[in-house]
Amino acid sequence: MAPPKLAVKANLSPFLTLWNSYYDETPSRLKVIDSFLIFIMASGIIQFAYCVLITTYPYNAFLSGPVRPHCSLRSQVNPTNREQFKGISPQRAFADFAVGSIVLHFFVFNFLG
Repeated sequence: MAPPKLAVKANLSPFLTLWNSYYDETPSRLKVIDSFLIFIMASGIIQFAYCVLITTYPYNAFLSGPVRPHCSLRSQVNPTNREQFKGISPQRAFADFAVGSIVLHFFVFNFLG
């Protein structure tokens, strides 16, 4: 019975290493954005399951759920990507995200109409 426990521990080691590295090296701003992205992903999965299992009636609402510019915000705010986004400050990235979200929600609201 001991070898299966060792195999399970060996399989969990990369995940624990990844988690510890993420927890130690990721700034708190990115952790907040990542938690929001996980919420959006879970919301999208629930909406997809609803459309597959029950009905696709509010199809526009399904389309507007998971499609948002959050990943762009995360990549622009990440300190390791400073070289790729030289002229964009974190405040500007958040303002772009806010304006993009408002415009996206405005168009979705008009389609629901």
